[in-house]
Amino acid sequence: MTDVTDVAARRLDLAGTRAFETAGSGVQRRLRLAEFNREWLDGVWQEATKGQRIEGVALAAVGSVGRGDAGPLSDYDLVLLHYGRNLSTDEITRLADRIWYPIWDAGVRLDHSVRTVSQCRTVAAEDLTAAVGLLDISAVAGDAEVVAAARATVSHDWRANARKRLPQLTEAMAVRHHRHGDLAQSIEPELKEAHGGLRDMTVLAALAEAWLADRPRGEVDTAYGLLLDVRDAVHVTTGRGRDRLGREDHDAVAALLGYDDPDDLLADVSNAGRAIAYALDGTVRRASQSQRARVLRVGPRRPQMTPLGYGLFESDGEVVLGTGRLIDSDPHLPLRAAVLAARANLPIAPTTLENLASKCADLPTPWSPLARGLFSDLLAAGPGLVTVWEGLDQQGIIERWLPEWASVRSRPQRNAVHRHTVDRHLIETVVHATGLLRGVSRADLLLLAALLHDIGKIPGARDHSVTGAPIAEAVMRRLGHPEDDVAVVASLVREHLTLIELATRRDHSDPRTIDAALVAVDGEADKFELLLALTEADAVAAGPKAWTDWRAALLGQFATAVRARLSPPTPAVGHAEPSLVPDDLISTLATGEPYVEVVSNGGSYRIDIADRDRLGLFADTAGLLAAEGLVVRTAVLRTVDGIAVNEWHVESPGDTEPEKARLVRGLMRLATGDRGPLSLLDRRRQFATRPSGTSTIGTPGQPRALVVPGASTDATVIEVRAHDRPGLLHELGMSFAKAGVSVRSAHIATYAGQTLDTFYVSDFSGRPLEPAKVAQVVAAVIDTCDGTA
Repeated sequence: MTDVTDVAARRLDLAGTRAFETAGSGVQRRLRLAEFNREWLDGVWQEATKGQRIEGVALAAVGSVGRGDAGPLSDYDLVLLHYGRNLSTDEITRLADRIWYPIWDAGVRLDHSVRTVSQCRTVAAEDLTAAVGLLDISAVAGDAEVVAAARATVSHDWRANARKRLPQLTEAMAVRHHRHGDLAQSIEPELKEAHGGLRDMTVLAALAEAWLADRPRGEVDTAYGLLLDVRDAVHVTTGRGRDRLGREDHDAVAALLGYDDPDDLLADVSNAGRAIAYALDGTVRRASQSQRARVLRVGPRRPQMTPLGYGLFESDGEVVLGTGRLIDSDPHLPLRAAVLAARANLPIAPTTLENLASKCADLPTPWSPLARGLFSDLLAAGPGLVTVWEGLDQQGIIERWLPEWASVRSRPQRNAVHRHTVDRHLIETVVHATGLLRGVSRADLLLLAALLHDIGKIPGARDHSVTGAPIAEAVMRRLGHPEDDVAVVASLVREHLTLIELATRRDHSDPRTIDAALVAVDGEADKFELLLALTEADAVAAGPKAWTDWRAALLGQFATAVRARLSPPTPAVGHAEPSLVPDDLISTLATGEPYVEVVSNGGSYRIDIADRDRLGLFADTAGLLAAEGLVVRTAVLRTVDGIAVNEWHVESPGDTEPEKARLVRGLMRLATGDRGPLSLLDRRRQFATRPSGTSTIGTPGQPRALVVPGASTDATVIEVRAHDRPGLLHELGMSFAKAGVSVRSAHIATYAGQTLDTFYVSDFSGRPLEPAKVAQVVAAVIDTCDGTA
């Protein structure tokens, strides 16, 4: 037997510097350690038993020693196991002392117990942690049959009681994760207990042992191996058997593992933690689904499938593809699935993600307007975005959309302000920015700037704002945005630190301080509001040290001072009206039928509709389109010589082209007062995607209805900002009709799930509204948007 004084030195020698020299050496290193541990413990056993075989008594190991993946200075977790009949209690106690004392004398940390097989069963039934640990029990020395009996008994009970133990396991796991945090987001990660840590791999094995779900392989095993390597390196470089990778250990551990830059090590550790956490979360859902199937089974169980549109369904708390969906025919399907899942605060099922990643074609470059709109909708989804984005990222879909994402993925941030890696901070900023959308004119540009504002935090960058601006430009052009929008987002990225620095470090009363802010936004009020919202979202997402009451107050005071110097926004241009109505349109209307034309635009549709103008025509048309299940993206509506000439751009979640004849019939029936064509609208409202949870994070706030002064000489112009929902345009149209107001023209736009609609309205005589009437209409519009009308 190895001398006890040489045990620690021998373990460290087996995992010393030379043991890390070759790639992939971790497995062999841990095999050598496991072999040494068992040989030495067997020697301790032989000394304690004087070489005699004792029937029904064995030395067993649990934990990392039992699994064979212990680190150089890991604890020994041992059990002296027996049937309770071969030796007396005193004899077992003396045997245990002869085993434990040499181990203590060797300076090895020891967790020990003496149990019978039946006691193992009792302890496992009462103590969840013990039960999970005993699933890994393995024989070290002595009678292996008693160890096999204990393991078989505990495993049988674990499977039999899976229904009761699963909720206990998930609750205990949640408490542990809350206490130790998310491994992937920590600059000093707890490698064992954190979410995504080594302990979670034992949970995966326990779920598989319960026959509730398969244990993921492949990438998860690679991640597990990396975390074990890092833990081993921590033991070797610190000389202590701890599991936290402290700041002071970054350089030494990185060097031992062959990294030139400690940040590269942290990025790999973060990626490993993310892979394990993602696998664990999905496996827990699989286990819960399996448990529900066992409980509810009365004959064959059919999954409950709630349609969400585009061939996608909600099933067992996940978004899945329908079996008949041909996914290779629609490159927009990953975006559609992501939008629906994030809005509903549901994950996309792993199998569905794998199919989307492997079978869907890449989006054409530049992106289509439809793809851009869907991407904006995804960013505007609120807190549900975090989980959905992580799933897309794990499958490589995000990097297919944004190749630049790879450079900031899991990049650590070495300062006391930031609590997340760069990529997670960007997503958190987007989520917080959704709560500020009502205060800006272009919600989509705010969210894109939030997503890209730190994209320049790449290795070697000195000023990430300056580095990030051209990267943001490249992204925006690939997404197909017009050059004006490209310039705005690039400017926001370049200046995203300007306002907070001016507000907190400069004298507000100095005109040059205000001048600096005006230069940053080119003197444009709209751009200033975008930059101000980005500044707040960035600070809130960074953490409580970046967004204190003091900093918020200073930024608010500074914003007030800047607004006083800004020029007011340019009024909207008066609505242009075509001088002539096409002859074919007039001929159709002469027959008594409305004019309808449907044009396909590659995933979306343009619907041209013309009819004789009447009170409520706008509401009827919008309601009919919503009842048909169509989603309005943009629209331009005008009235020319008593004829409404409207252009609607819509999507069809059911993947069916709008039927021209059906729309014509519906408009004709509505003109006679028949409300039958709108009967489906209430059902569609009822089954609309539910909001993501009850969190107030990312909630845009109250809807707004603003009168735009000086925008038109012959109409009152009302701008409406609200959260879009099925039938909202119909409800707004009804509000106008009930107020006796005629919609002369309208410019409908939906940016990132938020409406930015401008209505030119007049009274029956065709004149702008009187002040009292304006107040009445604005109040009615706000009530409608708020759902209280």
